[in-house]
Amino acid sequence: MNKIKYILALSLILLSSCKIGQKYEQPQMDMPQTFETRGMIEGNASDIGWSTLYSDTVLQGLITKALEHNKDMLVATARIKEMAANKRISFANMFPELGGEIAGQREYTNYGGDAKSYDPEVRANLNVSWELDIWGKLRWANDAGVAAYMQTVEAQRALHLTIVAQVAQSYFELKSLDRQLEIVKQTLDARREGVRFAKLRYEGGLTSEIPYRQSLVELARTETLIPALENEIKLKENDLFVLVGEFPSGAIARGEDIDHQQVPQSLPVDLPSSLLKRRPDMMQAEQKLIEANAEVGIAYTEMFPSLRLTGRLGGENSELTDFLKSPTWFISGVLTGPIFNMGKNKAKHNAAKAAYEQEVYGYEKSVLEAFKEVNNSINTFNKMKEVYRSQQALYNSAKSYHELATLQYVNGVISYIDVLDAQRQLFDAEIALNKATLNELVSVVALYKALGGGLVK
Repeated sequence: MNKIKYILALSLILLSSCKIGQKYEQPQMDMPQTFETRGMIEGNASDIGWSTLYSDTVLQGLITKALEHNKDMLVATARIKEMAANKRISFANMFPELGGEIAGQREYTNYGGDAKSYDPEVRANLNVSWELDIWGKLRWANDAGVAAYMQTVEAQRALHLTIVAQVAQSYFELKSLDRQLEIVKQTLDARREGVRFAKLRYEGGLTSEIPYRQSLVELARTETLIPALENEIKLKENDLFVLVGEFPSGAIARGEDIDHQQVPQSLPVDLPSSLLKRRPDMMQAEQKLIEANAEVGIAYTEMFPSLRLTGRLGGENSELTDFLKSPTWFISGVLTGPIFNMGKNKAKHNAAKAAYEQEVYGYEKSVLEAFKEVNNSINTFNKMKEVYRSQQALYNSAKSYHELATLQYVNGVISYIDVLDAQRQLFDAEIALNKATLNELVSVVALYKALGGGLVK
């Protein structure tokens, strides 16, 4: 009899160690060995802290505040807590459940008015219930729970990168708007001086009225630019307030001018295979794939019988003093399984496999998009440097042209129309140089994020 018990117990243990279904394997993609790393150095950009890359202390403070108080980040943190609790539930399902019961009653009966009786009863029991994981269904469910939890962790890390990039880009855009407003105000001062000078020449009979009227037109045209720029600045400040989790009120603090922001000559670029292990969005996509594979395993195991053991141990007696003298116990096993359900379980399995197939293609697309993003960011980073150098040369030429035109106009060599043309070209060159400076900084932000940078301070 004892041998039978041991054999039965061993059989249950062996059955519980069985796990049927397809083990997860990462999809294999024929990726290029390297990125288009022209002008880049070899290394890991994610090792560079964002406080090292963005040296402006005001910007550093905004990023720190955003990472602590941004509402999307707080939502992501709460989501992690939720999925951690759900993961605990799926893990606990693999173990026995133990419950307790204590009850007492007193039953009064009276048959025909003569046979009165009082029947007291006291009982206390420990109840045990355990679904044996014969085919691995509960372990597949636990795998799915872990993968779902890891998705939220990686999603928060991906959001971390995004917030660092969004704050940096918005701050640089704000500084660029500040510089643009400064250029317009400087141009406006020059326009006013031009009006004064044109009026003197007109009233002195040196020129006709046309140059004077033309100077007034240019003054009015420049004045119209200021309200629009001030509005853009306010809207950008409000964007930053929301990013850092605050109500839009007042003004955002400013640090270094956009011309003094540090721009690295290059960023380290690693192998594509290493990038997949560093970018949180790639890790999140793979965890989603792992969860889908586990769901296939769950659906497959549901086509097989399940075994649940239940037991009870306790005591029951009519007198509390004799409670321990009346022990009771029982143990039972219930084997349940599908016999006929019009192919429902098989259909669920096929649906899970189709969902997994979708996730495979989704993962592969994510890899392609990440590879494209890195190559695009590297190319944009290099090209924006070229654009900046070209715009700097254009600005220098326009400045020299304006200085010469102003001098010749004062000496009566050229007309005021020529001066206005020089002023327009200088203004356009200054605006274009400011935009080129911004685009160069934004290209750094985009490349840093594409390479998985931003998690380390």
